[in-house]
Amino acid sequence: MTVARSFSAGGAVRHVVVIGAGAVGCASAIEALRAGLRVTVVEPGEPGGPHATSYGNAGWLSSHSVVPPALPGAWRKVPGWLADPLGPLALRWRYLPHALPWLLRYLASGWTEARVQRTADALRTLLVDAPALHARLAAEAGVPQLIEQRGLLHAYRSREEFEGDSLGWRVRGRTGVQWEEWLEPQLRQREPDLDARYTLGIFVPEAGHCRNPSAYVAALAQHALSAGAQRAATRATGFRIEGGRLRAVLTEAGEIACDAAAICAGARSGPLAAAAGSPVPLESERGYHVIVEGAAVGPRTPTMAADGKLIAHWMDGGLRAAGQVEIGGLDAAPDWRRAEILHRHLQSMFPALGDQPVESTSVKHWLGHRPSLPDGLPCIGASKASTDVVLAFGHGHVGLCGSARTGKLAAQLLAGTTPETPLAPFDPGRFS
Repeated sequence: MTVARSFSAGGAVRHVVVIGAGAVGCASAIEALRAGLRVTVVEPGEPGGPHATSYGNAGWLSSHSVVPPALPGAWRKVPGWLADPLGPLALRWRYLPHALPWLLRYLASGWTEARVQRTADALRTLLVDAPALHARLAAEAGVPQLIEQRGLLHAYRSREEFEGDSLGWRVRGRTGVQWEEWLEPQLRQREPDLDARYTLGIFVPEAGHCRNPSAYVAALAQHALSAGAQRAATRATGFRIEGGRLRAVLTEAGEIACDAAAICAGARSGPLAAAAGSPVPLESERGYHVIVEGAAVGPRTPTMAADGKLIAHWMDGGLRAAGQVEIGGLDAAPDWRRAEILHRHLQSMFPALGDQPVESTSVKHWLGHRPSLPDGLPCIGASKASTDVVLAFGHGHVGLCGSARTGKLAAQLLAGTTPETPLAPFDPGRFS
């Protein structure tokens, strides 16, 4: 790693605290070290552990995932979300009063195609070269085998079903995304295990995936420590800001004196952002996964099924299916029926899975929290209370994918240099 040198006003090397050791936090720490900063990472849990969002996500480095979840007409689906607790997007009734302001903003953000396009154009700047950026980080961390770029496949049952998603593909096309159509004979040849009901594939060659997000984040954290970062195994609780300058990060173990800090705590970033003068409407989009160890059939290409709204591909530990959304907060107990539904969808996508003897496979379930803002864009920028406190969270469904470039941007802000990507669309103040 090539390291520059960055000095504070007194001539000492600028000390920054990165709060959180998820994908964004680890990338930020690595890039801050590259910029010549002294880095302390504050993280109470083991990086890449089961508590972490990256531990169980779908592993997609989907540089084309620029379309926000809410699209024009989404408001018509709200009654269905409330009525079906096991649907692709579900709202827990008891949590609705708390989630309602977020939900209204969520629906408004996708009210018109023009709004959706603005979001997509901004997200594309974060994601466009994500597979290459992650390949570089993985190689530096000694785990190049974890990042692959073999493209991603969207499987449709019919041309009509694909045309039902035409707005999203139209928006992607305007950002520069290119794709191939696999008609039924080619789809059968390329994906022989896929159920015959799928007759059209949309293949995006530029995208990639991570074979083990847990191991990848753990390797990035270790790489940062090996390169000189320190780790404080505690939880950050706030900041000591005097005269607009950050003096220390407050933690459960005491203060950590520093010159700057980055909030990269995922779905738990909200209270810290508020403590830095920038309250934002952060919500958890609870996501489940199922992984089938010992599976003998599955996709040749990482695949999303349009009818099930789930992603399936091979991980180092087996065949994983992930996706769908549940709005229910950080503290509600898991509803493991949602993971079981993913398993049934997976078996429906690849019918031969059901032919395997039950004793030959093992099925594991997991729940994690996507940190989501209602307009589909993360917060990347300085807090209101102090430009020394940087917000870098809220990536929703593209946290792993967007973490590499976000880490570079956060490090540039921490070092006081001009970010390489315009940050106006991601300004935390947009919610004021």
